[in-house]
Amino acid sequence: MEEEKKYRILNRDVIKYIAMLTMLLNHIATIFMETGTFWSEFFLDIGYFTAISMCYFLVEGFRHTRSKKKYGIRLAVFALISEIPYCLAFTEDGILEFYGLNMMFTLLICFLILLAVERIANRAARDAAVAGLTLLSLISDWALLAPVFTLLFLWAEGSREKTKAAFVFSTLLFGMFNFLGGVGRFPVGTNILYTLGSMAGIALAGIVIVCLYNGRRMKTGKNFSKWFFYFFYPLHLLLLGLLRIFLIV
Repeated sequence: MEEEKKYRILNRDVIKYIAMLTMLLNHIATIFMETGTFWSEFFLDIGYFTAISMCYFLVEGFRHTRSKKKYGIRLAVFALISEIPYCLAFTEDGILEFYGLNMMFTLLICFLILLAVERIANRAARDAAVAGLTLLSLISDWALLAPVFTLLFLWAEGSREKTKAAFVFSTLLFGMFNFLGGVGRFPVGTNILYTLGSMAGIALAGIVIVCLYNGRRMKTGKNFSKWFFYFFYPLHLLLLGLLRIFLIV
């Protein structure tokens, strides 16, 4: 046990900073890079580290937050703030078109799922609420997958073994989604290669959180880190969107 603990050198904030970087790389690849090239695929795949990490920390934050009301309001406010930058960044033709709801909305949906599980006593009503919210995610980033990740981490309840199982299942599920999406589009060998690559980011997130995460926050700069993570999302999307427009005009 002591041998394992000495490797847990990363706190929550450091992992979130890593997640912001991998998200940036993923978005750069999606917006600006030619698909199918080595670096484009590498940036895309490593970027899948982010969404599942955010779902993990959402569940952890939900358990430990002092005010679930304030937590939910923050997610809702930044979801609204981020929507135009999100659509601006990912519009494929022209200046601006609706691209779906951004990841902050997805995290808000996942937050509401956690709230429903906690607050709705009637099982049928609770299951209906969870199913409805999961279906609502179909119009948002990481549709269906993020709610499933969230429910898996809720099931894990902080258990290291269950968290391992949640990451393994999530990695396989994401791989299956990608493989099915490539059927008919790519030769079988190429599809398998792309699928394995797509699973790497989620598998890496699992290794980092299960093996290297020490369960703590930074000792200094906690408030800065907290707000940095909220503001980074819309600001980096806005900058990428403006750069995209500059390059096509």
